[in-house]
Amino acid sequence: MEYSFDNMRNKVCVITGGGGIIGSLLAKGLAAVGIKTAIIDIAEDSAKKVSKEIKNELGTDSIGVKGDVLNVQSMNDAKKTINDSFGKIDYLINGAGGNSPKATTAVEFIEKDYKFEDTFFGLDTDGFDFVFSLNFKGTVIPTMVIAKEMITKQQGVIVNISSMNSFRPLTKIPAYSAAKASVNNFTEWLAVHFAKMNVRVNAIAPGFFLTNQNRFLLIDEKTNALTPRGKQILNATPMNRFGSPEELVGTTLFLLSDLSKFITGVVIPIDGGFNAYSGV
Repeated sequence: MEYSFDNMRNKVCVITGGGGIIGSLLAKGLAAVGIKTAIIDIAEDSAKKVSKEIKNELGTDSIGVKGDVLNVQSMNDAKKTINDSFGKIDYLINGAGGNSPKATTAVEFIEKDYKFEDTFFGLDTDGFDFVFSLNFKGTVIPTMVIAKEMITKQQGVIVNISSMNSFRPLTKIPAYSAAKASVNNFTEWLAVHFAKMNVRVNAIAPGFFLTNQNRFLLIDEKTNALTPRGKQILNATPMNRFGSPEELVGTTLFLLSDLSKFITGVVIPIDGGFNAYSGV
């Protein structure tokens, strides 16, 4: 058995949501060990920008492709473009996701002097639908499209991006927490379903990383200081800091590689100790 990532060189990985902070850093981490990357994002300019940076900075082949993870035809079109450029696909990272202020309550608890509009009862149902669809269906649909090829050749690895919210749902964000819990369950279900065809399915569950989707909850836009919620999170994280997206790369590479070829159906927290900490 080879104890390195060397045999991953020139393999092909599709990364949905690859134009975002976490997706782009994962793509660059994979490219650093020679993996060819296909960056799918609904914002085509973002996908192409990341692929250009990868080629210029790392010298590894990469393409940026427009793709809507909630549209089967769009994903089929993206897959054809990738196959035409790189041939077979070896890995899939389902990175598309995010939250929305419309699916976020204004208060953590219903207490005296409450206003219904600030609580669960004031959530925008369209916003709830959007967040749940983006995170859950946005994992299911790309898998339906990309993994068919893996099953045919009886080889492949899928890594889904979950969240610590899936284990310990945070206040204010019920749609995001529920959707990521569904991603965990889907990861386990699909791992069993695909197991006899040599296609592994796992997930990583990031703790608190500053991204475009959650910055409004953690950092005050006017002062650039921590919000009360941001302070709560760091107080509950033994390492007492937010994670850096680069710190997701090692676990992701491990799960994609043959070093983990007997691992399927697991969700690995990357959270600075948040899940392990009882608060005392």
